[in-house]
Amino acid sequence: MSFCSFNGGEVHKDNFKPGLYACSKCDHPLFSSRSKFEHSSPWPAFTETVREDSVSKHLERPGAFKVLCGKCGNGLGHEFVNDGPSRGQSRF
Repeated sequence: MSFCSFNGGEVHKDNFKPGLYACSKCDHPLFSSRSKFEHSSPWPAFTETVREDSVSKHLERPGAFKVLCGKCGNGLGHEFVNDGPSRGQSRF
């Protein structure tokens, strides 16, 4: 599944079929459906990446990191610290 291409409607937000979410630019594996959870944001929400090098992160402000594809640098959005489904988990 290609991820992070928002053109007027997010088709993966409510999709919970097993699989991997990959960068829409280079197909680098980013997130697994196993770490996906329901959230009120208009985009899919995940608690963790597939691998440590799946993404690169840069502190944007306290509690929020700008997230980029670990391979091509495509902008993926943000990681919000302590905004996951359980205490201490992040939301990507």
